[in-house]
Amino acid sequence: MSVEMIEDKLRELAPVAGLLDPQAAERQALTAEVIAYAERFLEALPDLPTYRDMPDPGAGIEEHAPTEEPESIAALLKLIETHVDTAGLNPASGGHMGYIPGGGLYPGALGDYLAAVTNRFSGLFFAGPGAVRLENGLIDWIKELLGCPLDAAGTLTSGGSAANLAGIVAARDALSSKDFDRAVVYVTNQSHESVFRALRVAGMREAPVRHVAVDEYVRMDPASLVRQIEQDRAAGLQPWLLVASAGTTNTGVVDPLEALADVAAEHKLWYHIDAAYGGFFMLCDHGREVLRGIGRGDSIVLDPHKGLFLSYGCGCIIVRDGRKLYDAHHGAAEYLRDFDSTAAQRSPSDYSIELSRHFRGLRLWLPLKLFGLKPFRAALEEKLWLARWFHERIAQVDGFECLGYPELSVATYRFIPRHGSPNDFNRRLIKAIQQDGSVFLSSTTVDGEVYLRMCALCFRTHLDYVRRAFNLVVKKTQELTS
Repeated sequence: MSVEMIEDKLRELAPVAGLLDPQAAERQALTAEVIAYAERFLEALPDLPTYRDMPDPGAGIEEHAPTEEPESIAALLKLIETHVDTAGLNPASGGHMGYIPGGGLYPGALGDYLAAVTNRFSGLFFAGPGAVRLENGLIDWIKELLGCPLDAAGTLTSGGSAANLAGIVAARDALSSKDFDRAVVYVTNQSHESVFRALRVAGMREAPVRHVAVDEYVRMDPASLVRQIEQDRAAGLQPWLLVASAGTTNTGVVDPLEALADVAAEHKLWYHIDAAYGGFFMLCDHGREVLRGIGRGDSIVLDPHKGLFLSYGCGCIIVRDGRKLYDAHHGAAEYLRDFDSTAAQRSPSDYSIELSRHFRGLRLWLPLKLFGLKPFRAALEEKLWLARWFHERIAQVDGFECLGYPELSVATYRFIPRHGSPNDFNRRLIKAIQQDGSVFLSSTTVDGEVYLRMCALCFRTHLDYVRRAFNLVVKKTQELTS
């Protein structure tokens, strides 16, 4: 084929391909429609249900697969409103007090917008030096907050599951593969599911897992841990990994981090701390007291999309010996030969499985710089007090019992009916609360008993929402017992 024929084909394709790059007027029109939709959503948010159960929720959107012909932004936003932003849980609502709520800070969305438009490559220092320096600065700030040494290293991940995997892979590489089936893992029955998934993905499926006994408040018991370690070593096994929780998803309790650090040091265990939920309470005086010893972890997981109120998709892993995180993850390729591996700044892709990655640091950096730390501290402290308020009120209602005083921002409680099964009653109670939809609470089980949870962590959750939740729990309880 001649060069002239190729050029004719290119001239034919260019105008159609150019539709992917709209000019200023069209960009402004598209942006205006999207911003208007977002503003309508945010303005209506206080009056929207926190949870809406509908028949076959979301059905219909799958029928709108991509087609050859374009559609208007107005029509597409209507599809999103109808099929995506209506049914199910509304995590942006201050009434979301189930699970561990996500956030959704508006400036974080602006950071994501800028990161997507500019499309800076944040994986390698060579490609995006400013983006990498920005993220590394955030990692250094988190290290200082936790009390980690200067040579610790870390990176921002997609969430706590990816961060747990990165930490466990770093711990695994300290072992010989012939010892995988002898390397003992120590957890409790409150450890997060993502820890066990990470063990499987990391190739540690055969590793013995010990569920260490807990105290009356479901915190790991150090004395029981020591006894289990000694039994395992006497049996010819290799005690390897200790997983502590700094704020469990179930009940919000914090394992005795300082005491467990002493055990890990004495018995030469890798000490992994899952602080995805609780870690950023280090910004508060109470949090620093409860989380004392967190900086002694060999690997520490935190989620900015929890304690710093960002939208879903931002976790963090910090490893005390940064070289171990690097050795477990870095790679090289011929097509990356232009990348300067001797650069003074570490590249995020050398500390996680991701090479191509979203510049997620901008969604974190922009709100922190725009607002300053003071409102983040205040919001976190407010959530602690909201959990205490709920605990005090529900404990005074006849028939309710609580599972300990809130250490962080989770209040765990249940109703004991005069007749019948408490578990059956509390299952019906949480279903009635969720069907109401004005707030969203969740349930869990502790030692086979069903408990209800109120978790205050959304930045829009204030006393009015928690009071609404309390009143709804009491109302539905009265309806079910009448």
